[in-house]
Amino acid sequence: MGDPRSDLRRRAEDDGIEFFLALFVDLHGKPCAKAVPASSFDLLMDGGAGFAGFAAGDLGQSPADPDVIAVPDPASYTPLPWKPGVAVLHCDPYVDGRPWPYAPRVILRRLLDELAEQRGWVFKTGAEMEYSLLRRRPDGGLECADPLDTSAKPCYEVKGLTRMWDHLSTVSRNLNTLGWGNYANDHEDGTGQFENNWHYSDALTTADRVIFFRYMIHMLAHDAGMVATFMPKPFSTVTGNGMHFHQSLWTAGDEPLFDDASDPMGLSPTAYQYLGGLLEHSRAASAVICPTVNSYKRIGVAPPTSGSTWAPAYVAYGGNNRSVMLRIPEGGRIEHRGVDGSANPYLASAALLAAGLDGIDRGAEPGPRTDDNLFALSPEEVRARGVTRLPRSLDRAVEELVEDDVLRVALGKTPGGDFVDYFAAIKQQEFDEYHADVSDWEITRYLTQA
Repeated sequence: MGDPRSDLRRRAEDDGIEFFLALFVDLHGKPCAKAVPASSFDLLMDGGAGFAGFAAGDLGQSPADPDVIAVPDPASYTPLPWKPGVAVLHCDPYVDGRPWPYAPRVILRRLLDELAEQRGWVFKTGAEMEYSLLRRRPDGGLECADPLDTSAKPCYEVKGLTRMWDHLSTVSRNLNTLGWGNYANDHEDGTGQFENNWHYSDALTTADRVIFFRYMIHMLAHDAGMVATFMPKPFSTVTGNGMHFHQSLWTAGDEPLFDDASDPMGLSPTAYQYLGGLLEHSRAASAVICPTVNSYKRIGVAPPTSGSTWAPAYVAYGGNNRSVMLRIPEGGRIEHRGVDGSANPYLASAALLAAGLDGIDRGAEPGPRTDDNLFALSPEEVRARGVTRLPRSLDRAVEELVEDDVLRVALGKTPGGDFVDYFAAIKQQEFDEYHADVSDWEITRYLTQA
C-alpha cells in the first residue's frame, strides 16, 4: 500500500490541479475553505490551513480562541469536474494540535473509529438528495426555474426531466467522472424538484460527498442563472426536500450484518435491534436530522398542491411503505425518510448510528411493522395503535435531544461541556429568533380579529 501523501501528490499532478480547497463545515453544514495553490502542497500537508474559527461559523469558538487548523484527509481528494485545476480536500479541524470536538467531521470520525476498534464493524450509508431549482424574479421573489413545470403530478414527468437536460446530464457526467456511480436522475414530486442518485459507501465518504454534492449543485445552478436550494420546505404548496438516509452495518471483511434471506423483510436479528434503537431515539434525533425551523414545515403536513407529501409524521417502520419513517426497500438496509436537506450529514450519521447501536446493545424490539398508509389515517386512529408523532417544532425536538443520554454520550464532550448542550443552545436561539418574528400570516389572521 502506497504512502497517502505521495499518492495524493501524484494524483493531483496527473489531474493538473493548481489549487486545493481545504474545506471543513460548521455545525450547520456550511462549507468553509481556503484556496491553497499546488505550489504550497507541502505546507498544507505539514501544517494544515489556518482559520479564525469564530468567523467561520458555529464551531465552539470565540474571538479569543486559537486558530482552527484544517488538516486535510488525503483520501477525500475530489477534483471539481466543472472547474478544471481545482480539487477539494475535506479536512478535520484541529486546535492546539488536537482534533476539535465541536467539529462535525471529527465527531463522526471518532464514532466510526470506535465502531471499528471495539466491534470490528463498518457503517455504510447512502443519501438521496432532493433539491429545487429556482430563478429570481425581477422583483426579487423566487419562482420555479422552469416556467412550464406546473403539472399537478410532476413526479417522473419526462417533459420536465428533458427541459432540465443540460443541468441533469452535467450532474450525471460529473458524478461518474468522480467515480461515484450515478445510476439514476429524475424529476421529483415537487415542481422544480430533482434528484441525482449515486452508490452508497462508508459513512464518512458519503457525508463528504453530500457536502460536495450540495456545493456542486449550488455552483452549477449559479453558473446557469438559477438558484438551487436543499431547504426542507421552500414553498408551503410544494413537496419539501428530503435527504433519505440508507443505513447498514458490515464486518471489516465486508460481510453484511443486516442481511437475512429467510426473514420476510430480509433483515437479520441485528438489523431489527438497530431498527428498534432508531425508533426509540427518533424524537430526540429529530433535532439533528431535521435541524432547522423550516424542517418542521416539511414533516407530516397536509398534501401540497404539487404532488404529495412524502415526509413522515409518525415514528413507525414497515416494508416498502413510503408513509412510514423507517422503510425497508429491500433486505439488508434501512431507509430513514425523516432526514431532510438541511441536515449536517456528519452529525446526522453520528446520531443515527448511536441510536441504532444502542438498540443492538439492549436487544431492542421494534414491535409490529406498519403496512397501512399512515397518511390516510386520522390522528386518532394512529394514536389508537400506539404510534407516536414526531416533534412538531424545532424547540420541542431540542427539548427531547438534551434529555437523551445515549445521543449525549455519543456526540461527545467539548471544552465547554457536552456537545449536545452547545448544539441545543444554538438551535434554541435559532428558534427564538424565528418565534420573535411577526409573519404575514399572523397579520392577516389576527390584525382585526378582536
